[in-house]
Amino acid sequence: MSARPLPAQRWRPGFASWTTLVVGVLLLWSLWAIEASPERLARLPSQLAQVLGFFWPVDWDYGHTRVLPAIVESIQLAWIGTIIGAALSLPLAILGASTLFPWAARVVKGISAAIRAVPEILWALYLVPIVGLGPFAGALALGINSVGMLSKLGAEVVESADLAAMEAVEAAGGSRLAAIRLGLLPQVLPELMAHWLFRFELNLRASAVLGVVGAGGVGGLLLNTLRYRQFEMAAAVLVLTVLVVLAIDMVSGSVRRKLLRG
Repeated sequence: MSARPLPAQRWRPGFASWTTLVVGVLLLWSLWAIEASPERLARLPSQLAQVLGFFWPVDWDYGHTRVLPAIVESIQLAWIGTIIGAALSLPLAILGASTLFPWAARVVKGISAAIRAVPEILWALYLVPIVGLGPFAGALALGINSVGMLSKLGAEVVESADLAAMEAVEAAGGSRLAAIRLGLLPQVLPELMAHWLFRFELNLRASAVLGVVGAGGVGGLLLNTLRYRQFEMAAAVLVLTVLVVLAIDMVSGSVRRKLLRG
């Protein structure tokens, strides 16, 4: 008995094909909207090389006298913002866990989503008229945005925790607060602290931008040097900022890995 030949299947566009088509159309539309013509793209390498030439030689004297103090201020901004975010997000993370407080989880997650929707620089713009120019506005802006991110990540950590230890504390007559303190926090704190350190890295990068709107940090220094075309000084700002951020990222990453390994 001879096998029947299979009927030829007609090709039909599937999900991947439609996705590729949509992405391609959106890419072309976006390139047209930003006026990224082939001529401009062809001129880009030579223009970039010309601009980079303006930044040489680096004014290291300016780096020592002005840039390093501004970088220290950026680190302080990032640290204070992270502390604010960690302190306020911890109770929100517990309330936002659907496994513990399903009646409050949706409200807390909605609030954290609304906070995250506003970038740090907009929070700084709102706060500068209220508290005045300077690093205090920047620290508050970073802290508020940190609350939105850390409460979301923290709620996910709490939801993935094993509740058996909490149930054991409650079965022994302990209150819900005691169960959280003795049965939940020892489980989730290492991962939460890893998230806090990661947020510190993000805050350090964001603090460099907040100075542009007068909220302290190294951003204002960079803006002024570029505004007055002091490119050698701007190079010192950029190079030292990148080196400090990379060093802090390496240390923070090492600490986070140790926390997650326990």
